[in-house]
Amino acid sequence: MSSSTGPGALWERALADVIDAGHLVVAERLSAVLDDAVGPLGLDAELLVADTAQRVLIPLHPEPREPVDIGATVPGRAYQYGDILEGTAEDGGCTVWIPVLDGMDRLGVLRIGLDARPVPRIDGVRDDPLLHRRLWTLAGLAGHVLAAKSVYSDRVRRRRSRGPISAPSELLWQMMLPRTAATERLVVSAVLEPHRDVAGDAYDYSVEGDRVDLAVFDAAGHDLRAGTTAALAVTGTRNARRDGERDLRAVADRAHALIATQPGPPRFATAVLAALDTASGVLEYLNAGHVPPLLVRRGKVVKELSGPHRVPLGVATRASDGLPPVRVAREQLEPGDQLLMYSDGVTEARDAHGAFFGEDRLVELTERAAADRLPAPETLRRLAIAVLDHQDGRLQDDATLLLVEWSHTAHLRMIPSFTDG
Repeated sequence: MSSSTGPGALWERALADVIDAGHLVVAERLSAVLDDAVGPLGLDAELLVADTAQRVLIPLHPEPREPVDIGATVPGRAYQYGDILEGTAEDGGCTVWIPVLDGMDRLGVLRIGLDARPVPRIDGVRDDPLLHRRLWTLAGLAGHVLAAKSVYSDRVRRRRSRGPISAPSELLWQMMLPRTAATERLVVSAVLEPHRDVAGDAYDYSVEGDRVDLAVFDAAGHDLRAGTTAALAVTGTRNARRDGERDLRAVADRAHALIATQPGPPRFATAVLAALDTASGVLEYLNAGHVPPLLVRRGKVVKELSGPHRVPLGVATRASDGLPPVRVAREQLEPGDQLLMYSDGVTEARDAHGAFFGEDRLVELTERAAADRLPAPETLRRLAIAVLDHQDGRLQDDATLLLVEWSHTAHLRMIPSFTDG
């Protein structure tokens, strides 16, 4: 076989075809583009995207198809653990499931049918590291194109939300960053629930050199006014950071002023703002009336970060109130530490008998996830599902979770390992 028609050249052509078609393709046609691209290799492909609640994987086709459960299937496990997994198709053929990421943000999985592929099998897919690498590259390319195209595809958004979303939720989701991001030194991941009706909760983060800024917000109320308050809090802190402000007190003051000067009845939001130096592990944080973050070390929740509080953002104070000066607290992290920031909608979720989800249950589930060495986004997915299930899927308040892991290997739990062939 000549070099122009060998497996390497065919794979190069397949990737080029996806890149070229990706300039003009609409999101719901991306699965067909991938299938066409790998056809000359004797493969077939199908792209499945995760719904916003991360309960099912939805085939990305122009016409709706039956979703696949994330919790109890081979493709679901590929999504959960970031592994390339082999399965059996309905016709008995060999199928491989590859996680689809945009950066480190989990979007779904790619199914590849292998039976007709021209690359000789050795003894199962697990013994073919070169094929793994090629499939991983193809899935990564698919993730980048999908992320770019989904921004302006209402059809994909409708399918992923699996139902109508409220106006406050629409407002906040348009401001939210990808749920997961990573560098070689850390992973940060977040979830918002109930995703179709979130109103006053929000999260934010920024990575700049060795500094990572983090924030969670909880605005009073559960309506459009709460949503706009949360949006103002995010806008104020982002605006301060992008102006070059690094002092957390000044960042909080910017958001406070933006909220406090809005016309109408008073409004406010609690918040935790934090900045982590990923070179040294020094964490600075400022609490504005919010529930304290939890520090997880060696698989155990070792403490609450209960440093001094300032008043919530937007709450007016007088000089005669005699409030102490606002202080920024510091904590030295150790490699492998995790920081869990959350809103009170998590611990105050009630079941049918009025029992709270509670901090003890949150700690137990967090420690269990750490013991199982789950990737940060999978830890949060399971925590969010546990909170929703506790309240029978109908949260009365918003629930936000943001998990940060600081170590030089945290990101590796989200990337398949390839052995040398």
